[in-house]
Amino acid sequence: MKYLIVGLGNIGPEYAKTRHNVGFMVADYLAKKHNTSFEMDRLAYVADFKHKGRSITVIKPTTYMNLSGKAVKYWANQLKIKTENILVIVDDLAIPYTSLRMRGKGGAAGHNGLKDIEAQMQTAAYPRLRFGIGDNYSKGKQVDFVLGEFTEDEKIDLDGLIEKSADMCLSFASIGLSRTMTQYNK
Repeated sequence: MKYLIVGLGNIGPEYAKTRHNVGFMVADYLAKKHNTSFEMDRLAYVADFKHKGRSITVIKPTTYMNLSGKAVKYWANQLKIKTENILVIVDDLAIPYTSLRMRGKGGAAGHNGLKDIEAQMQTAAYPRLRFGIGDNYSKGKQVDFVLGEFTEDEKIDLDGLIEKSADMCLSFASIGLSRTMTQYNK
């Protein structure tokens, strides 16, 4: 069984610690936990490891957020991974901070990375892990909020949330979407 885990984010040090890059943060944690590292390859940084007999490839697209679908489509085709075995980790304004939700499908909800994946894959029926970042920003300041770093108060919970997200990714690959949602979604 092969799985593709996609951490969404933007490349470059100016984005590294921003809310929009939480997908990259989870991907980095997964690679570190499994003693592997990312190598630059076509359209993405790529890391591979085995977990409970499953082959897992983790990618961090280098296409920038708005063109993430290009990398997802390429790697899914390259590795011959079925859509239901792809998990996309994404930041979500509509979910309160500290909340994590896994879904088997859904809309893009205004998220340009998800919109592009949907367009490239020609379906919205792919699993995603939505990492709640909340919506604590003033009118007209959404971009600044999303591309801003987590506050000191938020950083208190951040490492634990990243670790739990990684656990959810591994659960997805080992016991499946339905059981993982039952176990983790609140």
